[in-house]
Amino acid sequence: MKKIIGLLLISCQLFAQDSLLTLHTDEFLIMVQKYHPIVKQAFIGVQTAQSNILAAKGNFDPVFSQYSSQKTIDGKNYYLYQSPQLTIPTWYGIELSGGMEFLNGSRLNPDQSLGQINYMGISIPLAKNLMMDKRRATLIQAKIFSQMAVQEQRNITNQIIVDAMSAYWNWVKTYRVYETVKQNLKVAEERQKLTKKGFEFGERPGIDTVEAASQQQYFSIIADAKWLEFQNATLELSAFLWSENNFPVQLPYRVIPSASLEGIQEAQFSLSDLMDQAMKNHPELQMYTLKISALQVDKRLKFQGLLPKIDLQYNQLALNQATFFSAPLFENNFLYGLKLEIPLRFSEGRAEYQKAKLKIQDESLNQDQKKRSIEIKIKSYYNELTALRKQILTQEATNKNLFALVKAEESRFFNGESSLFLINSRENKALEAMEKLIDLKTKFAKTVYALQGSAGLLGGV
Repeated sequence: MKKIIGLLLISCQLFAQDSLLTLHTDEFLIMVQKYHPIVKQAFIGVQTAQSNILAAKGNFDPVFSQYSSQKTIDGKNYYLYQSPQLTIPTWYGIELSGGMEFLNGSRLNPDQSLGQINYMGISIPLAKNLMMDKRRATLIQAKIFSQMAVQEQRNITNQIIVDAMSAYWNWVKTYRVYETVKQNLKVAEERQKLTKKGFEFGERPGIDTVEAASQQQYFSIIADAKWLEFQNATLELSAFLWSENNFPVQLPYRVIPSASLEGIQEAQFSLSDLMDQAMKNHPELQMYTLKISALQVDKRLKFQGLLPKIDLQYNQLALNQATFFSAPLFENNFLYGLKLEIPLRFSEGRAEYQKAKLKIQDESLNQDQKKRSIEIKIKSYYNELTALRKQILTQEATNKNLFALVKAEESRFFNGESSLFLINSRENKALEAMEKLIDLKTKFAKTVYALQGSAGLLGGV
């Protein structure tokens, strides 16, 4: 792996003419999953979501506050006020607090107490915000969004792998076709040499040399065209290759694919298993499930708008150095307040709650549509895979017959019963058939990844 990565970071001019290195599918996939910028961006999204959880937890952090105030006019001390306080939020909307108040001065309101008063208190929502409030909803949703970011990362990785492997197998196809044409070109060149010698010895007519040269030129033109296709496919493949430092990597043309096309059609899949895995673990469906969960939290929060606001606050006081709870609650040394708010029509609460329910219905319908879309895509790729498997078997048999005809035509030619024109015609048909077979096999390999990608299996679990 390190050898391949090191190779990709240097110019192909540094290679000797006979040096060739191969790039395997596993090596290619590792590089894409580790270094592709879109995959990295998806991981940044996961980290951002985790940071949002930490921010939401901050709403439950204990808070220390200090308030100081003093007023003096014309040498008279109106008041001096000090009030440090520690507030501790809890999960069920209850807040615990404790602190001290110190007040001194000559111009005070009658309801204010001189000296130092220590207190411990509690604030309880008795209706609205008791079972759910914005603080809890924010934290729960932040955790859900973090899970959604993971599923989004899976989905992005899944699609990147499908696209990357499509480019990889297109690269394999163009190389295999180019190699096949090169082999035909070598045969044509050898035949041209033999035909020329035969003409010089008076064994072949001059027109045979023209026919042999024409075939050699034809294959030479095709070889150049196929080399160009291989170069362009290499460029397309390089779009998926990046270094660890976010530097785009150009794949040298001296690197060739190592993937074999032999027996590729033997890959087997169970349609029912693919469907089952997709319905359970497909990242897009998981994202819809999580989004609906987040909307359910929002619905619970909006339901609080249908409840009256009843807040109870109670502080147990201790004068100077006295201890807390020297007397029963609500009997001595206490301060309490009860706040009641009831909207007479709850218009806003009813509207917000209705909108929350409609959002859940809307996303549920979207999820059902996505399920159907995924089912159709899986079945479509599965049918294509089944059809390609049959086509490959048929094409392999066709190729075998066509190459047998080429050999037979060559035997007839050497016996003086055929011509170079017929051999060339047979060769051209055999070459077209071989190119068709390579195309079918690489298309099968692409479809294998597309089928797994349609079931959401390529982005991890």
